[in-house]
Amino acid sequence: MRYLLLIAEEEGVRSHWSQEDQQADMARWFAFTNDLQQAGAFVDGVALNESSSATTVRVQDGDTLTTDGPFAETKEIINGYYLIEVDDLDTAISWAARIPTIGAVEVRPVLELDAPEGS
Repeated sequence: MRYLLLIAEEEGVRSHWSQEDQQADMARWFAFTNDLQQAGAFVDGVALNESSSATTVRVQDGDTLTTDGPFAETKEIINGYYLIEVDDLDTAISWAARIPTIGAVEVRPVLELDAPEGS
């Protein structure tokens, strides 16, 4: 099964860290990613820019409306994800628990949809 590990953290916390602490933090992230790859569980993963660079899109009555910034005002925002393929939820949770985040990780199964015939 595929699971999306959504990483939510408070923005800007690391900006106050020393250069050495930031480098050590990045080393933990690269090590985690390497562990996922070595285990054959890694499918995809990215880090996201600050939420201030986001654009929220809504369609109302056929009109496309855009708003600068994230969808919701919240202390923790999604700042990256890993898409993994593992046998079960318990395994996905064990990987999520190893992510070196200072926030939370939402583990969500990917809904596998079949394309309609003829598409």
